[in-house]
Amino acid sequence: MKRQLYVFALLPLLWLTTGCTDKCEETRTFRRYTPISFTLAQVRQGVIAEAPRTLVKPGKIYTKDQYLYINEIKEGIHVIDNSNPSDPKMVSFIRIPGNGDIAIRNNILYADSYMDLVAFDISDPRNIRPVNRVENVFPSGQFEGGWWYYNAAQNLINDQKVDYVTEKIKTNCEEGSNINPWWGGWAIMDSRANFQSAGPSASPGQATNGTAGSMSRFALYDNYLYTVSQSDMQLFDIKNPAEPKIGRKINMGWGIETIFPYKDKLFIGSNTGMFIYDNSNPEKPERLSVFQHARVCDPVVVHENTAYVTLRSGNTCVGFTNQLDVVDVSNLTSPRLIKSYPMKNPHGLGVDFPNLFICEGAYGLKSFNVSDPLNIDKNLLQYIKDLDAYDVIPLNKSLLLIGKDGFYQFDYSNPRNLRLLSKIPVQRPSIG
Repeated sequence: MKRQLYVFALLPLLWLTTGCTDKCEETRTFRRYTPISFTLAQVRQGVIAEAPRTLVKPGKIYTKDQYLYINEIKEGIHVIDNSNPSDPKMVSFIRIPGNGDIAIRNNILYADSYMDLVAFDISDPRNIRPVNRVENVFPSGQFEGGWWYYNAAQNLINDQKVDYVTEKIKTNCEEGSNINPWWGGWAIMDSRANFQSAGPSASPGQATNGTAGSMSRFALYDNYLYTVSQSDMQLFDIKNPAEPKIGRKINMGWGIETIFPYKDKLFIGSNTGMFIYDNSNPEKPERLSVFQHARVCDPVVVHENTAYVTLRSGNTCVGFTNQLDVVDVSNLTSPRLIKSYPMKNPHGLGVDFPNLFICEGAYGLKSFNVSDPLNIDKNLLQYIKDLDAYDVIPLNKSLLLIGKDGFYQFDYSNPRNLRLLSKIPVQRPSIG
């Protein structure tokens, strides 16, 4: 007799799987969170360029010119020469404690480091150096279900170390699992959604920006860098890219997740809906409307008058909805749902019209033709199931994909038959 349960702790969140055998013994693997603290000096002195290292816990992806930048969750950024997509080369690693997001203007890379924003000169990818820092601008954040907080009174970062623990316990198989759904504050949920950045935007003059995926919390437009936390949008003036200056902070309500700039508008994904901001005055974005949905996670991408929003359940996403919403945004003050399509557990997505790519987490990658928004389900072009997909960037017929098991590049010249160009696998430590 075998069975599996998925559970997570409410505070802090974690996941658990159990397998019951005929001998009435359960094997459980779960995340264990241990409180840890860092001084501000430890965090700031930990920023340094190093030799390349392997992927272990890849997070978000970014690309500019011939280089790739892959976030290693809470550790830093991998720098990769992608001049030959069939044979990408690891160049260097930027160690950045508490890093989760990336943005690049010209030759300046911006990265969060817990409470600070750090600017790096990447003119020479083999000799990257920090050039500026805006201190104490991010009060809190979340990685792998665990929260960190900046304690200004003690000049400390209070964080949580994540360990994966496997244990065996005795159970009564005749009566079912001895785990009560609410034992110890745990609740049964789907554990597949395990991950926690925005499209390109034009800039005036000679400024050039990189390109992020749909899961980004950083976006660039005009002379500004926009960053979103769980509740606020923090602006930075980057008229001089190497000297970012703190700007306006806009309260947006709780549950903010992603930001996608499109033309002179900002599309914000949150736990409860898609927010649309007018950015015609880049110094002072103004909310135009909200497209509300069930309480779930929802990155968004946009093409012309259509927004594509994926909704997913699991872990911090709460809710039970897994679907693609296609939204008419021709009237920005009154977005209208065109149609919803059921999905398995959608994460990031990318559009290169008429092609739409949707990451289904542990369920793989889907490619659609979205020319007819009322019949997208009838135009599934390809479904690749043997990978774990978190986020994508479609770029000049080359699809960049990051997932729990590594980084992939596909040629999508034929979107019905994506051709694998290369893969950089992860090398995780064994669980135990």
